[in-house]
Amino acid sequence: MTASGLSYGTLLNRLREAGTVMRTSWQTRRMRADPAARRRLAAHLRALYEQHGATLTELASAAGETRTVARGLLIEAGGTVRTTQQTRRIHTAARAVKRQKLALSLRARYEAGATVPALAEECNYSTAMVYRLLRQAGTPMRPQHRHGPAAQTWKRP
Repeated sequence: MTASGLSYGTLLNRLREAGTVMRTSWQTRRMRADPAARRRLAAHLRALYEQHGATLTELASAAGETRTVARGLLIEAGGTVRTTQQTRRIHTAARAVKRQKLALSLRARYEAGATVPALAEECNYSTAMVYRLLRQAGTPMRPQHRHGPAAQTWKRP
């Protein structure tokens, strides 16, 4: 409360407006009084952090605590706090895997006969993005069709 400069009541009202599920006072007391529950929560947060690449903010949200408390619980459970760059690398690698899966899925549908514009509309991507993903997947591209007046050769009379 002192860090935000808000009164206790204002802080509670803002948390409620944001849809935060609040613990009751007895839940807080029970958690503080029950070291086993605290250890279980700390172990759970460590698993989220190390196995799923969660950030401290995500841990705080999962625990219903602040980032500082979540960090403390992580350290209590024997976890090591990552640097921001390490977290970014983890998330970038995860996005790359997801992107590769999408590229392979698009390739399979393209090779089955779907057109690039149809794939783009289906996936809500631009056609340029679909072309990039198809190239990333090593897709052999079909030749472009030349329809319409631009494809015709005009002869002078």
